[in-house]
Amino acid sequence: MSTRVTIPLWQGEPPYGEGTEPKQIPRLTLYPAEGARGLVVVCPGGGYGGLADHEGGPVAEWLNAIGISAVVLKYRLSPYSHPVPLADASRAIRHARHLAGEWGHSPDRIGILGFSAGGHLAASAGTLFGNGHPESADPVERLHSRPDAMVLCYPVISFGEYRHHGSMVNLLGDNPDPALRQQLSIEKQVGNDTPPAFIWFTDDDGAVPAENGLLMAGALSRHRIPYELHVFEHGRHGLGLCDGEDLTARAWTSLCENWLRKQGF
Repeated sequence: MSTRVTIPLWQGEPPYGEGTEPKQIPRLTLYPAEGARGLVVVCPGGGYGGLADHEGGPVAEWLNAIGISAVVLKYRLSPYSHPVPLADASRAIRHARHLAGEWGHSPDRIGILGFSAGGHLAASAGTLFGNGHPESADPVERLHSRPDAMVLCYPVISFGEYRHHGSMVNLLGDNPDPALRQQLSIEKQVGNDTPPAFIWFTDDDGAVPAENGLLMAGALSRHRIPYELHVFEHGRHGLGLCDGEDLTARAWTSLCENWLRKQGF
């Protein structure tokens, strides 16, 4: 397959219902790379209230340029709340696993990459994954949803002291239950089966503090999960690929490329 295609994430009405606005209809856009072994699910950021275009298609094109196929996930947003975005991300991983033969990648080389709130979603998919439902009539749902690698770009991780408040409210509501805040503080959900991670931040990010990345790295380290962490000195929030930005943070793509190669992508 060599052309981009957009497919619905669910056949029929998705669980938790489907919004009437186009932005609330979950779907995948495939960006195939010839001869790719790996595929990465791309989750744009936007505070769980929107999706940033520059963190979607251009990132998939960069992955294609380094020999990796990609799908850009259009996941459901506020007023949908947890667990709807996670259900969409988990479904995207299962879809990629189910269609690996047709799309030409390996079913055990499926990663997830996210920016900001999309990074929270990617980290959620990497820690709160399911083992599949063998009894399901839907062959996609029979498969597990654990990604094989996570790339977390200035991600929202914690809903504690260093939270991005807007993301938390959009995902969990105005006054979320403390137990739910704990559950969705992803540094507390890292376990022995969490996949390896590549994490990057800028130290002066004015929206999502770099402490989010440090918390995630510390949790991965305690569980002996391989990870790579880069904190660049300067850079605004939402840099994406850093195109046109004269920043040392532009190095994140080459560093990530090398890391993905080490992971077998």
